[in-house]
Amino acid sequence: MPPSRNTFLGSVSNVIGSVMRKALYSSVQILLLGLFALVPFVGSPAALAQSGSFVVSQHGNAVGTASFNFTRAGGGYESTSLARIEMKGLKYAFSKTEELTPANQLKHVHLSAAINDAAVTVTGAPDGVQLLLNISANGRSATTRLDPHPAAVFLPDFDPGALETLLALAVTQNNRDLWAIIPKQAGTIEPVQLATYADEQGTLDNRPIVVHHLIATIGGAVTDIFAGPENHLLQAELPQPGFSMVRKGFVLKPPTHPGAPPEQ
Repeated sequence: MPPSRNTFLGSVSNVIGSVMRKALYSSVQILLLGLFALVPFVGSPAALAQSGSFVVSQHGNAVGTASFNFTRAGGGYESTSLARIEMKGLKYAFSKTEELTPANQLKHVHLSAAINDAAVTVTGAPDGVQLLLNISANGRSATTRLDPHPAAVFLPDFDPGALETLLALAVTQNNRDLWAIIPKQAGTIEPVQLATYADEQGTLDNRPIVVHHLIATIGGAVTDIFAGPENHLLQAELPQPGFSMVRKGFVLKPPTHPGAPPEQ
């Protein structure tokens, strides 16, 4: 494609809070983490990686799949992400579609998710100088307005497409001024702190590949991100305990010693 905040606003808060506590805190602590994306499609790393398929694992055991796809549409771009997780105590699935302008600015985002058969829908779009969010769960809905940021990413849990977008934005933003919009309670905006660590090694389709290692910190939650030479997502160690998301065909070679930040 993650952080610790409260459940959704208004009456929706009680519904989602109940669902989250039963489904999430049992074994996986799923958070529906929102972040709004500008996909730098033209002339950026994301433009070269238009699709990808991933295996989601917990403690090395496969529990689901995830994928993303970027296409041109309506004079701009459209990105889609899908994920499905099935394990003891948890059934989680989502589909996400974003419409982007030719300048990679958000026009509309729609997320449909199911957590243990409880449905959640989130839509978002710019409205004047604000960002309008509509959140619905079990027939109840609420609306909130948030201050937008130009370099922000919409990031449900287990969304490889959102992490691909974050990598592309990191290049154009020089790892600075990256933001996360989290649709919980009144909605919050969190800065994304992105640190670059020493390169590692791996194989992609049995061919050696240099692997960039980054760590994203969002609202206190940490995600290790591993990317190829052109900054395409290869693997992510997710903030949920023991979970990882690995591109099909990729194998990370364990480093001789833990990675360390490069010398400044």
